[in-house]
Parts: sequence; C-alpha cells; structure tokens
Amino acid sequence: MKAHFILLIAPFLLFSSSCKKDPEGPKEPVAINLPAKGNTVITKSNDFGVNLFRTTALAENKNLMLSPLSASTALTMLLNGCNTVTYDQIRDMLGYEGMTIAEINEVYKSLVTQLLAADPEVQLALANAVWYRQDFQVKPPFLEAMDASFDADIGALDFFSPSALQTINNWAKDNTNGKIEKVLDEISPDAVMFLMNALYFKGNWTYQFKKDQTADSPFYPENGNMLNVKTMRSQVPVKIYAGSRAAAAEMPYGRQNFAMVLILPEGNLSDFLPDFSGQEWAEITAGLDAVQEPYKVEMVMPKFKFDFEKILNDQLKALGMIDAFDDYMADLSGISDQRIFVSFVKQNTFVDVNEEGTEAAAVTTIGIDLTSLPSEFVVNKPFIFAIRERMTNTLLFIGKVERPEY
Repeated sequence: MKAHFILLIAPFLLFSSSCKKDPEGPKEPVAINLPAKGNTVITKSNDFGVNLFRTTALAENKNLMLSPLSASTALTMLLNGCNTVTYDQIRDMLGYEGMTIAEINEVYKSLVTQLLAADPEVQLALANAVWYRQDFQVKPPFLEAMDASFDADIGALDFFSPSALQTINNWAKDNTNGKIEKVLDEISPDAVMFLMNALYFKGNWTYQFKKDQTADSPFYPENGNMLNVKTMRSQVPVKIYAGSRAAAAEMPYGRQNFAMVLILPEGNLSDFLPDFSGQEWAEITAGLDAVQEPYKVEMVMPKFKFDFEKILNDQLKALGMIDAFDDYMADLSGISDQRIFVSFVKQNTFVDVNEEGTEAAAVTTIGIDLTSLPSEFVVNKPFIFAIRERMTNTLLFIGKVERPEY
C-alpha cells in the first residue's frame, strides 16, 4: 500500500513544482476575530471533534460523517443546564476548562456570528431549538440563556400528540434545506425536552471540476473487490501537504474561508484511524497553512453522496461524559428541579460532493427524560439496614448483612 501512496502523491508534487500560480485568484478570506480564549477553545473543540469521529469511525464499517460543530453546539446548550460533576465532565470533554459559562457562551456566539457572515458566496445556516413538554417546569434562567446566547427557537408542545413529532421533524427539515427530513421516529412517554442544533452548508468549489471529464474509474476498498465509481478529474489549484503518515489536499469554496481537506493515509485507513488525533489534525492543517499559494495539479477524486444516523451515547461516554446519561447521577438542575437525565445524543447527517461543490447538513438532537422509578429493587449483595422513627428520624437500629442467615 505504501507504494501506491508514493505513486499517487509524487505526480502531485512534481506537477506542483513545475506550474505557475493562477493569475486570477479568488478573493482573500475574511479574518475572524475571537474573544480571549477563543483560539484555545477552537483547538480543544477540534480535539473533541476528531476524538468523536475516531471513536465512531472505529465502530462503524461504512461511510459516515459527523458534525463536530453541531455536536459541540448542542452539548454547550446542555452544559448551561448542568451542575456539579455532570457540568465538569461535559465542560472538560468540550475543552472549556477554566472558563465560566458566560465566557463559553460569549465565545460560541462570537464564533457563530462571524462564521455565518464570513463568505456571502457560501450558504451557511445554523439554528438551535428547545422543545419541552407543556406540563414540564423549565427554569426561566435556562430558557433565557437559550434565547440570548443561542438564539434558539423555544416551544412548549404536547408530547403526547402526533403533532409534536411532526413539529420537531419539520423544524429539522426546514433548517437543513430539506436534506434531513426526520430525526425522531417517536417520542418516549418519559421525554420532557429536546435540545437541537441544525447546521447547513452549501458551497461551490472556488475552482470547479468540469462535468465532461467525470467518468467511471477504479476505486480499491480496503476489504473487497475493485469498484468502478464516478470520478471527477480536473487541473485545479489546491494546496498539498505530505506528512509522515498521510498526505492531504485542500480545496477551497467561494472566497476561501471554507475548504475541504482530503486526507489520504500512507497505508490502510483502518491502520491510520486508531492513532488519528486532534494533534495530528493540527499538524496537517498547519502544514497546509504553511503552503503560501496553491498550484494547479491534476485532482482526481470520486463523487459521493450519502446520509448517516448515529446514537452517540457510547462514544460520548468514552470521551468522559458519563454522569449525564445516568438517571440517578445526572445533575441537570439548571434546567429543572425535577429528576431528569440525558436519554440520548443523536446525529443525523447528509453530504453530497460533486463537480460544482458540496452540500452538507447535520442535526444533533439531545433527548432529556424524566427519571422513572425502578420496576424492581434487588438486594443480592452485602447491604446495610436500619430501623428509624420517621417523624423524628430517630435511629433505633442499624446493621449490615454480609451473609444472610435464617
């Protein structure tokens, strides 16, 4: 596999070194200025995104796409309603150590506001929502934060009516340009709230592929027979970086604020993924940023289009978000005084990459349920017992049983 890697990358580099810069380059990208700690937050957020991708990719033997921005936005909304250990775990997982919730919300709002305005040639939309059961008492400060910092759509719905499911799914559809039509099949009887983020992106390549050059070409899956797939081909200006474990090419959209990075491992993808980290992502992107100007190369890549759906509970637990999923340990007291917990974090995504550019969408849904009473209480290990008078809480007897005897 290493030989294939060298043969593929070497022509790129050879061609790059012999080509001149495109005299009619695109507009320069717009600078984005973040509040104090903003760059650190983005670096940590990227670590979270890469880790979430890696743990998910290792568990899935198929095409997949996640949105780190959508996931971190929804989880930051949730963070506003958490306290104690539950808060600490989610804060640290997202990379917000040492920051107050006010600072976190400020960085988020500043970043999103500037991202949405960065490139008028690219369609970028981000929307948030809080849907809660109409008889569920939500603390006003939480809803105020969702409105002020996240500009969220907030609504009380009758979760026992079919119209609630339709309202939630229609919101996802409307905020992804129809690309994600359904995120929930049903609403659990214990469900009291859904926190949602929708992210939509559509950008044309700064330098597009010519459709008449698209043709079937071989593609070699790691485990399986060779496939003939629709493959795009064109001489386009791109940036290329060759690292120790992989090569990368970067293709910009619009005025170049946004770009797609393609990472081609030196060996098998399955060997590359276990050690892929936020640090390696930073090295790859730093290498691309160090390339002063793109050069025309023969870019050959397949068209692809798919959707993906995944419950991310296990992956998030592995990354440190543990208590929030535990119906007894979860502390979501910033949302309500009732006992509630996170029942699921789910992401639905869609991507279409073709000659003109890329269309992508994601919806992250966080389900919050009431803690239900256990259906049984099994005493099957050593335990403590006590006898008290309830009105005065006078303790009459207390003991333990290591081995039951009768």
